[in-house]
Amino acid sequence: MKAIVLVFLGGGFGSVLRYLLSKALNSDLSGIPYGTFAVNLFGSLLIGIILGLSIKESVLTQNQTLFLATGFCGGFTTFSTFAYENHMFLKSGDFLSFALYTIGSFALGFLAVFLGMYLVK
Repeated sequence: MKAIVLVFLGGGFGSVLRYLLSKALNSDLSGIPYGTFAVNLFGSLLIGIILGLSIKESVLTQNQTLFLATGFCGGFTTFSTFAYENHMFLKSGDFLSFALYTIGSFALGFLAVFLGMYLVK
């Protein structure tokens, strides 16, 4: 039960922060949605750091990892919004934004995870 509460609380904090950042950075839906892009990249970097610390000589406890990685990062990042925004690009025929946003999100997201894990080595 404790694990569920930790994930719930972390997810709540992450979701609220994502909402605030997305609201501030996504001024309109024309062009790249920079808020979603930023939270997904930062969340990827953060989960790399958190899991790197968790692996590295148990710097973080299992409960801290659940709260931060599963809860906070899970609530902070958003694949569903990313998928919806890409759907809107395709629907409007904006194939360039679709390609840039999709390729950039995946490539930079993977690099951010690797960078986060590298930073804590």
